[in-house]
Amino acid sequence: MSRSLIRLGAVLTLVAGAAACDFDVTNPGPTDDAFLEKAEAHQAVANGAARMLFDALNEVAYTTSALTRELFPAGSTSSFGISNNQQVGRLQYDDEHINDGWLSAQRSRYIGESGFDRFIAAGSPPTGYKPGVEAALYAAYASRLLGENWCESVVDGGPIISRTDQLKRAETWFTKAIDAAGSETALATQKTAAIAGRASVRVHLGDWTGALADAAQVPTSFVFNARYEEGQQDQYNRIYFAGAAQPYKAVTAWTTVYQAYYTDTKDPRTPWVDTGGTGDAAVIMVGNVRVPFYQQKKFGERGSDIRLSSGWEMRLLEAEKQLKDGNWQGAMTTINARRTALNLVPWTAADLAEAWTLFKRERGIELWLEGRRMGDLYRWKATNTPGALHELEQPGNPKSYLAADQTLCYPISKAERESNPNIPDQPGT
Repeated sequence: MSRSLIRLGAVLTLVAGAAACDFDVTNPGPTDDAFLEKAEAHQAVANGAARMLFDALNEVAYTTSALTRELFPAGSTSSFGISNNQQVGRLQYDDEHINDGWLSAQRSRYIGESGFDRFIAAGSPPTGYKPGVEAALYAAYASRLLGENWCESVVDGGPIISRTDQLKRAETWFTKAIDAAGSETALATQKTAAIAGRASVRVHLGDWTGALADAAQVPTSFVFNARYEEGQQDQYNRIYFAGAAQPYKAVTAWTTVYQAYYTDTKDPRTPWVDTGGTGDAAVIMVGNVRVPFYQQKKFGERGSDIRLSSGWEMRLLEAEKQLKDGNWQGAMTTINARRTALNLVPWTAADLAEAWTLFKRERGIELWLEGRRMGDLYRWKATNTPGALHELEQPGNPKSYLAADQTLCYPISKAERESNPNIPDQPGT
């Protein structure tokens, strides 16, 4: 793995002569592993952990947007499409879109964790060292992505571990990032991101005391993003590119909660436009027709970033705890602070169950298309949380086109199963 982190490009020497040119190429090959010990390589290693995380989030945010009906499949099942099983909310271990997200997340986790340890072993400062803080931070976000979205996991070719163990790993590495940042002002953004990330993980772990203590330290205005670029296709925002009209119209806001919601409210968090056209291909589950192409506009460019953590997410975390404590009136005040700031009509609830319903709706709106919805749906179902989902999100509801056995977590990929001798090559064996 280490040898693949940094590779030197080929050196082309062009020598002009009187009669001919020499086009001999010298390729020095992979950089020796020892080079990664050098301080000059440390930031590149941390950047590699970040890049792999962004790739993983790109895959997960896009695929789960269809699985949870944040977007609706528009017919394409090719490289930027939604497979037939995914169109009805199912994830299978041998699905063509499973392995890429898994592999990138695991690479990010490994590069960040091993890089952090390598930096310390090489004598870097234990606190205030930017590459070390960022390596730990991105490793933590990678473990959060795995813990929120995978049914179970593995670490470095080992045996299966639970999603809870993966989330505990995320908590550990967020804490390492916090400690490594220390009181260095230049690392305040990374430290706050680690605190916000740890708060979100602690919610999944049921540590509400720790989660609230972390959330209180995150300003409401805080935002920390995964970064995407315009220059290369593999660094585009995948949700944008898959639904950019040219060349793909693979997903649509049609027949989602957000279609009617945005029409009614013009909430800037859930924008879409009616292009007047139709999706890429016929969608079998709606009668083998081409569905209207309503283009999402939350991500309006190939280089649009995706949030990893924000202060508004922390406020919703606080509202959720108020609901768990039965203080639904206080929760509605917390929820509506965001809506008031956006000049939207506040939600009104008559009782605790209705407050939970509106909270789940609001969290979906706030985190729309950020790869967080499936993890939320999983934990709410696992804890039998009150509050109903909208009919367009409900599995088994004919209006949602979601199968009753909707999948709320990724299985370990086929490629991992075939290469890892510690786990069976098929689920259930």
